[in-house]
Amino acid sequence: MIKPEILSPAGDLECLRAAVRFGADAVFLAGKQFGMRTASANFSAEELKEACDFAHENNVKIHLTCNTLPRNDELRDLPDFLVTAAKAGVDAFIIADVGVMSMAAKYAPEVARHVSTQAGVTNYETARTLYDMGASRVVLARELSLEEIAELRAKTPKELEIEAFVHGAMCVSFSGRCLISSYMTGRDANRGDCAQPCRWKYHLFEQNREGQYFPVEEDSGGTFLYNSRDLCMIEHIPELVKAGISSFKIEGRAKSSYYVAVTTNAYRHAVDEYMKDPEGFALPSWIKAETEKISHREYNTGFYFGYEPGQVTDNGGYIRGYDVVAFCEDGNGAESTITQRNKFLVGDVLDVLPPGGIPFDVRVERLVNELGDEVESAPHAMERLTLFTDRPVPPGSVLRKKRN
Repeated sequence: MIKPEILSPAGDLECLRAAVRFGADAVFLAGKQFGMRTASANFSAEELKEACDFAHENNVKIHLTCNTLPRNDELRDLPDFLVTAAKAGVDAFIIADVGVMSMAAKYAPEVARHVSTQAGVTNYETARTLYDMGASRVVLARELSLEEIAELRAKTPKELEIEAFVHGAMCVSFSGRCLISSYMTGRDANRGDCAQPCRWKYHLFEQNREGQYFPVEEDSGGTFLYNSRDLCMIEHIPELVKAGISSFKIEGRAKSSYYVAVTTNAYRHAVDEYMKDPEGFALPSWIKAETEKISHREYNTGFYFGYEPGQVTDNGGYIRGYDVVAFCEDGNGAESTITQRNKFLVGDVLDVLPPGGIPFDVRVERLVNELGDEVESAPHAMERLTLFTDRPVPPGSVLRKKRN
């Protein structure tokens, strides 16, 4: 039994640091070109070098997405991009296009080549062919069941690593090449510029009745035809490991450092607990609870158990049960220096998530602003404050408050 890698997302340096602090084995991120998420800040050449240095100092690998489907005029920039990334120290490229894969082998042969989920790997013959072409890992299509993954694992070289998504948002086309955004907005999802029209509210209208529209269903809120659920496999670690998955991938390069911290910490602890005692494993209740403390759509287990996850057609919103109120920068006993993010008050009970640790509650005893004045609340975003609590808050912790 091989202990799977925890692979976390990072859209910027803050997210990268959160992933490393909270237990990732590897982080996947993008440069300023050739990545499938233009909504996130992504990494300049200088930031990529900084990211690689920081990750490697902490024994964490960096996987760089190079998974768009480039057109002819874009290929001229690819050699320099690959060479620069290799010099920065990236450990692997995530690639969807066989031409890009060939160029990566030519211009950056020392960097491992992983095949993206965008390539749609659904069977062992494709996986074996890609391995013969130089891929050291395939990121499986999301549409596969655990049974299909286990068969693929059994019929491919043991040296070929298998990566699969275990948590996060799912596209309506799952692993396909969606064109809805291109049709409706001119923004190409296959170049990372998706406008997410699958999350929009839709109605019917009759062309001769100007200004009148009708919900597709008899619901005043309309209907969300293409709105996928979020994936969450935190309760199924044993099944994922037994299927032979080498890397557990968490979606979310366009999401916050808080999301990265919580999901990384949850899956880190879940895998570690399972590997300690596979036969007697029971998921600690606090780990499942953590996945409910981030913004998410309705959870589902995707295609893993042989059925389709379906769409949420009656709403398009997130479930939000907690607000992040502060990040702890430094601490000395019950006195901490924090940066505030959302309002909270003296007397509030806050939920603390320490780096790599188990969450616990603290009570806010006092707050002092940068002028040395005691205050009763923290209403100003990004204000630095001294926080006094009834127990120590470790540096790097996230402080959050449950919504009423």
